[in-house]
Amino acid sequence: MKVPWRRRDDAEPPLLFAGSASPKLTDAICADLGVERGRGETLRFSDGNLFVRVLENVRGRSVYIVQTTVFPTNDNFMELLFWVDAFTRASAEYVTAVVPYFSYAKGDKKDEPRVSIRARVCADALEAAGADRIVTMDLHAPQIQGFFHVPVDDLYAAAMLCDAIQADGLPAPVVVAPDVGFAKRARRFARRLGAPLAIADKERSAHDEKPEVVEIIGEVTGLDAILVDDFTVSGGTLVEAAHQLVARGARSVSAAVTHGVFAAGAMAAFDASPITRVYCTDTVETQPEPFSERVRVVPVASLFAEAIRRIHNRESISSLFVE
Repeated sequence: MKVPWRRRDDAEPPLLFAGSASPKLTDAICADLGVERGRGETLRFSDGNLFVRVLENVRGRSVYIVQTTVFPTNDNFMELLFWVDAFTRASAEYVTAVVPYFSYAKGDKKDEPRVSIRARVCADALEAAGADRIVTMDLHAPQIQGFFHVPVDDLYAAAMLCDAIQADGLPAPVVVAPDVGFAKRARRFARRLGAPLAIADKERSAHDEKPEVVEIIGEVTGLDAILVDDFTVSGGTLVEAAHQLVARGARSVSAAVTHGVFAAGAMAAFDASPITRVYCTDTVETQPEPFSERVRVVPVASLFAEAIRRIHNRESISSLFVE
């Protein structure tokens, strides 16, 4: 039974609102906190314009708007900006943007001529709209927090994913990073699971989401390989790595990703691959295709709820950042 919201100084509870991309996750967070979801509406006009309206009195209140940014990415990000602006103009005291999957985190650097640093543009836009704080999960590049001038709380899904993996009882796991860049975070998975670490050496020559795995660094023969990553879109990296792992003697291959973006065709790619299980969280709920039976969704609402609870109570949340 959920305990109704209580704060030490008996202040009003937080107001949580759902963007159109995250109603299920918002309801789960509200259930964990024991509060009702705030009333609001999003309208889409025939010319593509978005219109949001707050249907609650938010004057002087702490407001949290939950909105992931994918499918459709640009529409959902613009809707998030409009929500933040609406709350600010309605005299909310404090506006926190809870962005479970911050999709433009991939655009974190200028690594070729004449390109935009998209994550920085998004950070500037959220601050300009009036966001006082950002709560997200497993940013693709942790340094993106430095693009913001407001606090950013980057939560980690590793513990929950590892719990789900351990519940299935793989007898001889080995954690595999999909590339060298993810090795540091993959090592944290390995420590939690008490497993060795291997690394897939990957090359990507273009922006076509078709990487090539050229080598597996580490021993996988006779072991149950677990590919770990922060997100997957087409599944290409994981599927290619899975084939290489099987070719090098892995007994089984599964995958664990925080954000199961799963673009059109991803489910078919996984079903045709050696990957027998894909663990992902529920940070994305607008995928274009039904999930394969191989996908297992790990709920993370309780982690977001605890972060919101501590932020609202002005308590430390540093313990939530331990991977």
